[in-house]
Amino acid sequence: MKKGLLLIIAGLLVFPVGILKAQSGFEQLLKAGPADATKLVDAYGKPLLKGFGLGMNSGWTNSAKTLDLFRIDVRVTATGVVVPASDKSFDVTKIGLSSNIGPAVPGKVISPTFSGNKHITGPEMNIYDDNGEKITSFNLPQGIFEDIVPTPQIQATIGLIQNTDFTVRAMPKVKIHKNFGSVSLIGFGIKHNIAQDFAVAGVPVPFDFAVAFSYNNLKYEKRLNLKPDGFAVPKDSEQPTDFDNQKIYGQFNNYLFQAIFSKKLSFFTPYVAIGYNTSKTEVGIKGNYPIITDIKNDQIVYTTYTDPVKIERTYVDGFRADMGFELRFPLIRLFASYGFEGKYRLVNGGIGIGL
Repeated sequence: MKKGLLLIIAGLLVFPVGILKAQSGFEQLLKAGPADATKLVDAYGKPLLKGFGLGMNSGWTNSAKTLDLFRIDVRVTATGVVVPASDKSFDVTKIGLSSNIGPAVPGKVISPTFSGNKHITGPEMNIYDDNGEKITSFNLPQGIFEDIVPTPQIQATIGLIQNTDFTVRAMPKVKIHKNFGSVSLIGFGIKHNIAQDFAVAGVPVPFDFAVAFSYNNLKYEKRLNLKPDGFAVPKDSEQPTDFDNQKIYGQFNNYLFQAIFSKKLSFFTPYVAIGYNTSKTEVGIKGNYPIITDIKNDQIVYTTYTDPVKIERTYVDGFRADMGFELRFPLIRLFASYGFEGKYRLVNGGIGIGL
């Protein structure tokens, strides 16, 4: 089961893995050259990166009530982030591509994003040299996950003094599989029940109101192996020809501030929460990459680009609202919630064990 969960995490966290699975292949995007490839990767991966940021900021708690001193809660949950229709596709003519790349068919300019149609590839794109001569062409990839971006969460919480508990999410760097790369995760959350600070001895406040802060950081890395075409030659003798240092990398920093209100009704506890969440993303491609840039005397010529793609962006930065419930039994806890941030919707559910 542990290996299965790790495979899910590695497979879902960083969109380049999904692009590798696409029919036209991730390497096709690099044919556009560094600047245009960065714009294409950004447009294609936006719903995954935003959805993942929202998902990583979910599942921390389902109640304003804190655990008693040294009590422990271990839970596994999963969040499905519903991607709005407006982020399921993009127009290749409206993302600022250079004149060296354009749709092969002028009328076919709409391409699926990572969360778009997985049965239809994107439009065919032509690559031109500086003289306007066509060098090569490729199809943009189809969608990988339609509609929903899934994100799993595994965490443990311990009760501290003064109506406070502390949560940890952690996983050391683990190499999952040669097709998935390696992933590591560290995170923590702290929650304080303000309402119970005003409880009189023996007479608790009949509801719970808490404030919470959480942070998690995930790092991802996968080796690549993109070599020059068999008959291609370098543009000149001075450019790098070592292509063994290629990799995809990603780093996600997620922050969440929440105010939570809940009311315990026997074993059923409904809650509502309002918060502010931020997800800062850095995704890139490091190493040397041979990109076809010309054809001279029927000879394919490539130029080596180093570290061709780097995206640093805050895909999530705004207020969110959540509502849900917790079912508390002697040992087992069941959780479910629904939330939204802008046009994105979030559904979370899971199970926990209280010790």
